[in-house]
Amino acid sequence: MLQTGLVNSGAKQRSAPRTFQLQVLGDTPQTVALGARAVVVGAHASCDLVLTDAQVSRRHAELAIADGGVRVKDLGSTNGTWWQGSRVTEVVVPAGATVQFGATPVRITGAEAPTLPPSERTRFGAMVGTSVAMRELFAVLELAAPSDATILIEGESGTGKELAARAVHDASTRAQGAFVVVDCSAIPETLIDSHLFGHVRGAFTGADRDRKGAFVEATGGTLFLDELGELPLAAQARLLRALEAQTVQPVGADRPVKVDTRVVAATHRKLAAMVEAKEFRFDLFYRLAVVHVALPPLRERPDDLPALIASFYATRGADPGPIDGDNLDRLRRHAWPGNIRELRNVLERAWALSGPGAQFRALRLWVEPTAAASSFGEVVDTALPFKDAKERWNDHFERRYVAGVWAAHGNNISRAAEQSGLSRRHFRELLYKHALLARPADDGDDD
Repeated sequence: MLQTGLVNSGAKQRSAPRTFQLQVLGDTPQTVALGARAVVVGAHASCDLVLTDAQVSRRHAELAIADGGVRVKDLGSTNGTWWQGSRVTEVVVPAGATVQFGATPVRITGAEAPTLPPSERTRFGAMVGTSVAMRELFAVLELAAPSDATILIEGESGTGKELAARAVHDASTRAQGAFVVVDCSAIPETLIDSHLFGHVRGAFTGADRDRKGAFVEATGGTLFLDELGELPLAAQARLLRALEAQTVQPVGADRPVKVDTRVVAATHRKLAAMVEAKEFRFDLFYRLAVVHVALPPLRERPDDLPALIASFYATRGADPGPIDGDNLDRLRRHAWPGNIRELRNVLERAWALSGPGAQFRALRLWVEPTAAASSFGEVVDTALPFKDAKERWNDHFERRYVAGVWAAHGNNISRAAEQSGLSRRHFRELLYKHALLARPADDGDDD
């Protein structure tokens, strides 16, 4: 399985990426792959490796690839993480080590993965990125695109999964064929077979004509299955048969239809965790994840902001001018829960407010506070110490509250400060702190 590798940006030489297997020993053996993404071990169903041991905490430990092996970090578990007879908080263990979580031993085995240096290109299709993470992704997709291998793309909402799929199609030998998109989350369960495999006239009430279905429409081209994680288990079984046999049976038809379709699938969910929770078929997962990539969220690659901004300007045929200064600093500080999609919306709003032809430095940028706080319910990170987690929560609350009060009073600092029970100076400093208001060179006391 090809995956984007980890990289130490401060090193001139990159050690070869590795892949590892976590093998649970005991009465209920199971195996989980550890690749580009960290794996969380615990008793909760949301963990990547779910253990039923009563001595295992809900989120017990996190494992990630590191120089020299695998970094094992205890997440404040009740009964501890143990290696070589000692309780550990954080340690790097080599391949072949056995680590105990609660009372459950897990063996870590690994092998060298092929070295794949970052691409020299900073674009792949409509995707843009100068960061090492993106160029590693481009390197994988450049190799995979000309083949007919199925590709599984994971990534948060707004990271550009459809852009990646379309770029793969355009760089493939199927580029002249159709690129068909199916949003698995938007199809009623009773109509999934019709959408994917087609139907014949009269197959069910309302079927007043034949329908080809997405697999047939994409024959000779690429079928992009978006939000695959929302597909019900019964439909997953039928999808697996279609992938294996390259045939589909339209609803109501007497015989199957041969297809020649390459499939690229995407999801914002962690399919490996869904497999462990028996919410997704393991055989379909491995059939799709011949090439398995993860799109990094924008908050993890702020160095890509200038290139992305220049790209959005280019689509408008406009000159951004220098992409730096206070506006860029403000964007760098934002959390970007909506990722690339949110960045595009922020720029479009700024263009509308700043007049045609406004260069980047002159944009009236307004980063929607509710967007930054949209993940407010997810900011409690139990991997952090209590003090740090509380400070992080308070920071989210503070920004959301100040932005909301300020907007409710027409961006008038005096009225907003009075409403909040704070001094005018204190309220203004909070606006500066959270980049809701640019700090002027001469910080007077006027609204």
